[in-house]
Amino acid sequence: MMVRHHQIEFNSGALVFPGGSVDAGDNEIVARADLYSGGEGLSESDRGFRIAAIRETFEESGILLARSKDTGTPVDARRAGELADKHRVALNEHKISFLSILADNGLQLALDTLVPYAHWITPEGMPKRFDTWFFLAAAPPDQLGAHDGRESTDSIWVSPREAVEGGESGRFKLPFPTTRNLIRLAKQGSVDAALEHARGMSIVTVMPVMTKTETGRQLRIPREAGYDGEVFEVGAVG
Repeated sequence: MMVRHHQIEFNSGALVFPGGSVDAGDNEIVARADLYSGGEGLSESDRGFRIAAIRETFEESGILLARSKDTGTPVDARRAGELADKHRVALNEHKISFLSILADNGLQLALDTLVPYAHWITPEGMPKRFDTWFFLAAAPPDQLGAHDGRESTDSIWVSPREAVEGGESGRFKLPFPTTRNLIRLAKQGSVDAALEHARGMSIVTVMPVMTKTETGRQLRIPREAGYDGEVFEVGAVG
């Protein structure tokens, strides 16, 4: 997980999963079926979300979910490190496109390694609103990753339970959707168990309904979304 830079307007200083918005370059990759694998049966928008998730994860952490176009072999830690050292800064500074990195290095994004886990939409009335998909994926062996020093200022491998406890103690600043997803993840004892559970889930879109109370704010979400409740008291919404 990454700690967002304190100067970023949205969720500044928060501990979050790598991620970001679908951009025009992601949609260009959608149109290039030779640059990804595992996209069969997915709509263009679904492919765009997955491509953006993989790109943002590489930009922010250096972890790359991709395969060799020629052999289908997953990118290993050494190769991912080489690609990050060579291209990551330029990619973050918009001096090079993710599409060109893939094409020039004979890579295909491994869309099938991502398992949909949750779908959240920012409550109505907020100054900035996002339509966000959360995905689970097993990190490739020995790809340890590191924050980029630009959008994120720290990075940490942490269990879901430890992250939740850190949020409760004040060690971490956790956005509400991140907290609820971590609590749900903590019920699974391993990466494999979490992935298996996610594959069997029906994703219920969550757009919290927010009301102000005397002590802060109250969020109401669909009980069928699987977050062990329907009404939650929160001090603030990030």
